[in-house]
Amino acid sequence: MNNRRSFITGINSTILSKKEKNFLKKYKPWGVILFTRNINNIDQANKLTSSIRKIFNDKNYPILIDQEGGRINRLKNIISTDNLTSEFFGKKYIKNFNEFKFYYKLFIDKTSHLLKLIGVNINTVPCLDLKVKGASNIIGDRSFSKDPKIASKIGDYCIKYFHENGVGTIIKHIPGHGLAKKDSHFFTPVINKKEPFLLKKDFSVFKKKKSFFAMTAHIIFNNIDKKNTVTQSEKLIKLIRNKINFKNIIISDDLSMKSLKGSLKENTIKTFNAGCNLALHCNGNLKEMEIVAKKSPIISRFIKKKTSQFYKIIS
Repeated sequence: MNNRRSFITGINSTILSKKEKNFLKKYKPWGVILFTRNINNIDQANKLTSSIRKIFNDKNYPILIDQEGGRINRLKNIISTDNLTSEFFGKKYIKNFNEFKFYYKLFIDKTSHLLKLIGVNINTVPCLDLKVKGASNIIGDRSFSKDPKIASKIGDYCIKYFHENGVGTIIKHIPGHGLAKKDSHFFTPVINKKEPFLLKKDFSVFKKKKSFFAMTAHIIFNNIDKKNTVTQSEKLIKLIRNKINFKNIIISDDLSMKSLKGSLKENTIKTFNAGCNLALHCNGNLKEMEIVAKKSPIISRFIKKKTSQFYKIIS
């Protein structure tokens, strides 16, 4: 684990190019994230993840995926999950709790089985953002509920079931993306609600979560920090640490999203200065990857300690 850098990178295709192999050897990212473009079938994906782990000589090397179910399905070349949205499970939770537990555990067991077959050990779930009327559809059916208590409880089951299967989780988008009226992939959402309201509602869902990782929201909370998105806000990272009380690894959302207004170099620096532990860059563009890599520090003692704790649940 020594000399790894504090960033997670995407890659371009279904096999590592020579340049990508050299990049991984040179810059040693903390982890790699996979997308649909990287996955044709189980055998191919397993060869890809094995080739990544071989470089690091680490059977537990973190390889991530964004596999929520519903429309967020990076395994679409292997399986369809169209009906299995978070909203579906949220409604099931209210209607018939025992049925919910049976179906949800089955869904996570089967998802975990597939992830392990392809060599993935971290899933970027649960999405704990609340369903809010009139908000951007970027969350929509990815939310379990409009009720913070229900979203929080289902989140606990999600983390527990994945951990039981030896898969890590990333709660997102901390401290809550549900109120955003714009899609942060393309615009910068600004939330005008005051802190007491947010702590009671959106922020409360993220409390007491046993996940080793959390991913930030690229949104501005106007009454807490007028200038910076959560990812680049020292005030909001402190709030996540002290008021939401999340004490594990904080990962930025994708630094190539349009919500962040500076250059990629500036955005990487600001992300670390604000207090994020790991920077995430997803698009597999080698030139951009090098910019992020060069501005990412060597992992801290804190990251090493938390990574070792995570390794214990997956090995």
